[in-house]
Amino acid sequence: MSKTVIMIGFHFPPSAMSSGHLRLLAFTRYLPACGWDPVVLSAVPMAYESVDPASVEVIPDPCRVHRSFALDAKRHMAVMGRYPSMLALPDRWASWWPAAVWSGLRLIRRHRPQAIWSTFPIMTSHCVAYALHRLSGLPWVADFRDPVSSSTAGKHAQAVRSQERWERRVLGHAARSVFTTPGAMRRCAERFPEASQEGRLAVVANGYDEDAFVGLLARSARAGGPLVLVHSGLLYPEGRSPVPFFAALARLRESGYLVPGALKVILRASGSESVYAREIQRHGLDDTVILAPQVSNSEALREQAEADGLLLFQGSKFDLQIPAKAYEYLRIGRPILALVGAGGDTACLLRQSGGAVLVPADDVDAIAVGLQDFLRALQQGTTSSPNQDAVAGYSRRAGAAKLASLLDEVSR
Repeated sequence: MSKTVIMIGFHFPPSAMSSGHLRLLAFTRYLPACGWDPVVLSAVPMAYESVDPASVEVIPDPCRVHRSFALDAKRHMAVMGRYPSMLALPDRWASWWPAAVWSGLRLIRRHRPQAIWSTFPIMTSHCVAYALHRLSGLPWVADFRDPVSSSTAGKHAQAVRSQERWERRVLGHAARSVFTTPGAMRRCAERFPEASQEGRLAVVANGYDEDAFVGLLARSARAGGPLVLVHSGLLYPEGRSPVPFFAALARLRESGYLVPGALKVILRASGSESVYAREIQRHGLDDTVILAPQVSNSEALREQAEADGLLLFQGSKFDLQIPAKAYEYLRIGRPILALVGAGGDTACLLRQSGGAVLVPADDVDAIAVGLQDFLRALQQGTTSSPNQDAVAGYSRRAGAAKLASLLDEVSR
């Protein structure tokens, strides 16, 4: 007999602003096969900065979705671009809290769930779950995904203190606190040893959704033309900067190893395009590096599958995180040139899965050497591919099975 879990996530289709909703969406798709029926508690679409109305079509038919009133303090409460900080504690969507708690209590009475689940980085999501847990006595699984510190960088001190207080509260009351990487869980265990000693910390990786790869044709052999390298997704001036890579490319051009027309690099939906465009021009790479606009996820996956190689940027600043695209890259099976922190979780994942060449993210000399070797292997057809048996363990279906096991444990 199936059990019911109330799943609290601010971002959910038609939201188009956060990759976090893909994790929740996948759980709603795969948890029923593991004996758990999800009931989603989310926000009204007007609270989202950007919406994709067509995205609601991917919500599984059996999934019950309930939406509560919410405002974005930055967009709905600001006067001349400014709003009182008290209206945005612990985050800009704190207005969702009272309405979501009211809705959650009604859902609990109606569906009689066995557990509550909530997801970060919208801390108000955990605030709602905490209130429902305290009012109902139901066991609660808090999905932190990444460390709280990764979402508070650059915020004003009052918001940081509020988020840190709530982090302590969540870690003290949730039956399980879940992270997407071992490094993030270890960092939490260092700060909250009691939660670790009591076995209340766990890892459920982000992973990839197998359904997204259905019908994706295997890449055929390239008949002439330049080698194509693709990076898909956001890059940051700090931690995920492509500028050292540009410098390495320019060095290979200057040495004569790379001739014009031999290589095309596509940076798809990278953000900060104006900054990168200046660097591309400064290094004389206008005919090599293309800053391409955002496309649908299916189109992005098709482009990656047709590329000769894939680029991944994840410097030491993000050692405790693994970008979702890393799992997609591994599932696609194309060779990967990864500019990463050597001791980070992304590097560890790629070493275990295979199919990647790892170079330091900010060492131009090392990048130039690694890039030259990578391009030579592509030309000669001697690159290795990820081990798909190892990669299969990171499917969203496998992640849902791990979450179901945690829900089973806490609801006994």
